[in-house]
Amino acid sequence: MGPWFDILRRHRVMRASAAAVFLYGFSGAATSPYQSIVAIRELGMSDGGYAMLALCAAIANVVMAIGVGMISDHFQSYRKPLIFVSCFGVVGFAAVWATPSILVFSLAMLGPLALYHAMNSMLFGNVRAHSNRFDPEESRIANALMRIMISLSWVLMPGAVGLLLANSDTMIAAYLIAALVAFGIFLTVTFWLEPDVNQPSTNTGPRPPAFRDLKRIVAPNLLWRVLGVALISQVLHVNAAVLPLVVTGSAQGETSDVGFLVGIVAVLEVIFMVFWTRATRDTAITSALMICATLYLGYLGALAIATAPWHVYLASCLAGFAAAGIVSLPISYLLDLISDRPGLSASLLAVNVFLGGGLGAGVFGIGTTMGGYGTAAILSGVFGCIGAGLLILVERQNHEQSHA
Repeated sequence: MGPWFDILRRHRVMRASAAAVFLYGFSGAATSPYQSIVAIRELGMSDGGYAMLALCAAIANVVMAIGVGMISDHFQSYRKPLIFVSCFGVVGFAAVWATPSILVFSLAMLGPLALYHAMNSMLFGNVRAHSNRFDPEESRIANALMRIMISLSWVLMPGAVGLLLANSDTMIAAYLIAALVAFGIFLTVTFWLEPDVNQPSTNTGPRPPAFRDLKRIVAPNLLWRVLGVALISQVLHVNAAVLPLVVTGSAQGETSDVGFLVGIVAVLEVIFMVFWTRATRDTAITSALMICATLYLGYLGALAIATAPWHVYLASCLAGFAAAGIVSLPISYLLDLISDRPGLSASLLAVNVFLGGGLGAGVFGIGTTMGGYGTAAILSGVFGCIGAGLLILVERQNHEQSHA
């Protein structure tokens, strides 16, 4: 673990970014598990209305993440946009807490909080912009270290908020906690991140018009890669929907088992992210993703036929190992797709979350219609392997063309 601590000791940008992304994970972990409860049960929003709001908020987040990334690249500034975005987190979360209503909740989700959630990709982009300072080993582990910090926050925060508000009649206070955490991010990026004037420039010439950068996102060669990663990522979304239903259904478990299983997998992810980072020293990321997708297919197959809680607990050990790679490896892969535009390449992380969620919803709907939750799980795993195969095929074709 020496290099993992060395990168924090040697680089101020890594210390500040790791702290900020840890706090960002805290804010999400404090509110996301209870978001539907607040919207539907406490504020009175309909199921359909909440689903539509969630979709529109996801679209708004993708658009804003791309826009902020393009602006950051154009002006060669990543710290100032992070300060700007963190302020909207404070405003959005505080507004929901101070004036809980369907209107305020909806406006916050579509505006300030959609912009605030661009923070995740922007922090990764900020680290990528500084990566020319790192030695090769540090560059390899930087993104994994950032993702580990998010996972750690999710291991700690949901249960802590649940215990803190256990005797309360409302979960609205979770948004006050998130507002305070967002203010902590504001302080971190304002006073800890290095000023923009000290950031290494990634500029290699005159800045092209923003529209030209935008065209790079929709280039077919890049879109196939993004689609492949999204097909892999959708397995996590389908598992999130299927796992509780299988555990409390065919596996004959309790609701409490779901929480334990999610926690176990999160801890295993943190541990095995280190393994997958080291594995990519000698193995291509696309090959590693194929291994992870295949193993996750095995887990989803085991989940589909589980008839007792211990079956799921045993299968979750495999899930944690494979999910560690599925969560962490696509970050490095996507950030390298537009390596000379750190902000724009980082916005692909938000695009991947959106596409992965949409594909996962579609696979879940088709699978459950065909044969139930088990079918949905297996179908998701198959599509994950198809996505990994697509990445390998695209990279092979590009390699052959470059040597032609």
